[in-house]
Amino acid sequence: MARKKRGKKHEEENSEAWLLPYSDLMTLLLALFISLFAISQTDQKKVSELSQAFSSAFNMGGPSFFNQMGPNVGRRADMPSDEDKGTHAYLAESQQLQEVQKKMEEYIEQNNLQEQISTQLTEEGLMIRIKERALFPSGSAQLAGQAQSIVPVVAGLLSSVPERVVVSGHTDNVPISSAEFPSNWELSATRAMNFMKALLAANASLNPARFSAIGYSEYRPIADNNTEAGRSQNRRVEVFIARNYRFDPDEKDVSKQTSEPDTGADGMPVSGTTGNISSTNGSAGSSMATTSY
Repeated sequence: MARKKRGKKHEEENSEAWLLPYSDLMTLLLALFISLFAISQTDQKKVSELSQAFSSAFNMGGPSFFNQMGPNVGRRADMPSDEDKGTHAYLAESQQLQEVQKKMEEYIEQNNLQEQISTQLTEEGLMIRIKERALFPSGSAQLAGQAQSIVPVVAGLLSSVPERVVVSGHTDNVPISSAEFPSNWELSATRAMNFMKALLAANASLNPARFSAIGYSEYRPIADNNTEAGRSQNRRVEVFIARNYRFDPDEKDVSKQTSEPDTGADGMPVSGTTGNISSTNGSAGSSMATTSY
């Protein structure tokens, strides 16, 4: 029998099939690095453009995962939050009020007025108390005595701050009845009004819209009216600089206006209000309420 001739083994053809997965791998790596770069950026517009470019290039058809991308949350922490801004405003206001108190105290000490004027800084604001005998004759609402020197100093300090100012008049419980003042209500209110007008006249830069005046008669005592010493303390004029910002760690927004439940209509502290920061000259704390007018 004739032997069958065996055919020669076919040589394997050189194939370039490996290029296809290699190019896919390179494409995926490129997409990965671009994605990482995009994630690290905070520009939402650029991320959106990248999303559209990839969707168009790869013709995915469905929604791109880039649509879910946004600014880097980790970097957002570098920006000050509303709480930080509120805290900063509160601290800045506190420092400003402390400067006003310090200057007032320096004036009091230089002029030996410790028995006539005192200051008290609380969570509600800065209080400046001036006794009757430093401003008015007994039973009168006409400024006299040391008022000419005190008024310009207080007006100058008030011009350095933007807060609201409430001027209040107070008397003791000794009744008064005259043609000009039928009761202590009229006397206390007129004293507050006259002192406020004097402040505005002493400094033209003061904005009258910041000011209000109110009379409390005998009903907001800071001492015992049964003694002469106590009645002397109760006969006074108070200048209250109301805070614009309040700090309460239990609140989300630390930047709160002073018109809160613990203050009256004019922003002055009512009875039971606490949070005293500093008080000078040994003045008793005032327990005050306010009325609309």
